[in-house]
Amino acid sequence: MIYLDHNATTPVDPAVAERMAAFLRDHFGNPSSLYPIGRRVKEIMNEARERVAAALGADRGEIYFTGSGTESDNFAVFGTLESRPGRDEFVTSAVEHPAVIEAGKALEKRGFKVTYLPVDRYGTVDLDHLRSALTPKTGLVSVMHANNEIGTIQPVADIVRICHERDVPVHTDAVQSFGKIDVDVRRLGVDLLTVSAHKIYGPKGVGALYVRRGAAICPFVRGGRQERGLRAGTENTAGIVGFGEAVRVMEEKGKKERTRIERLAETLKKGIEDTIPEARFNGHPDNRVKSTLNFAFPGLEAEAILLALATKEIYVSTGSACSEESEEVSHVLQAIGLRPEIARSAIRMSLGRSNTEADVATVLRELPEIVAKFRSMSPFRPQG
Repeated sequence: MIYLDHNATTPVDPAVAERMAAFLRDHFGNPSSLYPIGRRVKEIMNEARERVAAALGADRGEIYFTGSGTESDNFAVFGTLESRPGRDEFVTSAVEHPAVIEAGKALEKRGFKVTYLPVDRYGTVDLDHLRSALTPKTGLVSVMHANNEIGTIQPVADIVRICHERDVPVHTDAVQSFGKIDVDVRRLGVDLLTVSAHKIYGPKGVGALYVRRGAAICPFVRGGRQERGLRAGTENTAGIVGFGEAVRVMEEKGKKERTRIERLAETLKKGIEDTIPEARFNGHPDNRVKSTLNFAFPGLEAEAILLALATKEIYVSTGSACSEESEEVSHVLQAIGLRPEIARSAIRMSLGRSNTEADVATVLRELPEIVAKFRSMSPFRPQG
């Protein structure tokens, strides 16, 4: 099997699975309990919180565990805007993850003014458009760190500088950048930042939201006093422990493994461009998460390519895993200027730890044959 969909999810690292199994076997206490078995679970949970915080350059008290990256995004958007009455304008980008796009649509139904910033052909937000969009009523700006479909990295630090000059807080979704490029909340300057465990070889069902100390935010889930009163409900303790272990493994493997994956991706990118000249690369040529590759094959259907590759046990994606079952054209690819028929021909390949040089060689053997086969049945003829 050749798995090239690490942006959708990653396999749980064996060390993470072992750590979670041991925790589940030995620790069942409720972290809100005052007696020793509960207090011990809380201690272990806070050790994981410390690991996540350190990896982000944050303090432990600035990390709040949630049930997913999507929940963290919603927590950031709705929690921040609720804390700023009278600030009924929300600014985001046209290429955000559905978690933020759909939050924007929900806000519009509540009477908020929502601005979706346009992007250039690489998927980068235009800072002049951002400046124009900000008003005294802007309550929050949310622009992702790295795009989940095309990998483009946004100028988040510049966005923060512009917004803070206008007293506007900034949230960034770093789910696709955490573990792939350096993510430091102090350098970025953001007020809120989202990460997720299952994108870094941890378990599904657990995310985290960084909230800068002093940033105003209201509870998103109400009830008990868990997560210092901001996210009620008994915590997913095993998932949180797994998150912490996934961060430990990530830090242990370090930049050496990251560089290896990037080199494999670059070999794959160059190989596709050399063997399938009509393939169109989507995303920034340099300023992107290098392990993410998005190619369009004009005249073909991405789903047909995906299914043909799957028969060879090569697994890729046609876009965001959170909207894979939808027949809608990728909003990201449309935002960068692709016509719908071109956008429907695009596949995403995202590499990770399990991938090898042999995997890349196999893909470069199979993919051109599949494209050539479908091309022979298509009326499309590449323009020279």
